[in-house]
Amino acid sequence: MSTDQTKTTHFGFKTVEEGEKAGLVHGVFSRVASKYDIMNDLMSLGIHRIWKDAMMDWLAPRPGQRLLDVAGGTGDVAFRFLNRAPGSIATVCDMTESMLIEGQKRAEAEDMSERLSWVVGDAMALPFEANTFDVYTISFGIRNVTRIGDALREAYRVLKPGGRLMVLEFNQIPNDLMQAAYDAYSFNVIPVMGQIVANDRDSYQYLVESIRKFPNQELFASMIREAGFEQVKYRNLSMGIAALHSGWKI
Repeated sequence: MSTDQTKTTHFGFKTVEEGEKAGLVHGVFSRVASKYDIMNDLMSLGIHRIWKDAMMDWLAPRPGQRLLDVAGGTGDVAFRFLNRAPGSIATVCDMTESMLIEGQKRAEAEDMSERLSWVVGDAMALPFEANTFDVYTISFGIRNVTRIGDALREAYRVLKPGGRLMVLEFNQIPNDLMQAAYDAYSFNVIPVMGQIVANDRDSYQYLVESIRKFPNQELFASMIREAGFEQVKYRNLSMGIAALHSGWKI
């Protein structure tokens, strides 16, 4: 029988030992942290902002709620949540400290400092008590987790009964020709853009490959259900380039 040390997973299109992936992902985001926000705007032509607003529209934050934003990086989602929910508080948790440091430099972070905390932590072993948060979000981060099922079970654990999970992630376009066109853009343009803007082609090559390795919408929805969530639904964004998945701890 295989041991934990010999289990493998994917790092983009490469096969690596499970124990190696977190360090490799940490290296990617440590290298790109200072250019992460500008690259998001360039790669998506700014559409990622519309997707995050759509996430908030569906989530409908309420005053006084407590949010945990995992893989929250530079704080985009947490800032939006706090703006929409007076009296709410948010914790941004990310395994890469340099991403959190970049987030804390943003003007919004200073304005919201009394309602916002930043924590270094692993999505598969969150440093929080069970039944703590009203809302758990993760945006463009869960595909980088070594064991997605473990991260979803941790999300379930830290949510209060009645709490909600919301995932924003790149997914699969349900049209082969359109998917092929999007792949052509992703593989031929984004790594070059990463080289020019961030002086790091390899990290953006990995990020593109990681999108193609992520489960499609139906499979990912089934993984959320397996973690214990109910009323699991998803909505495609921009024809399926990205998707929102929602589930409840009931």
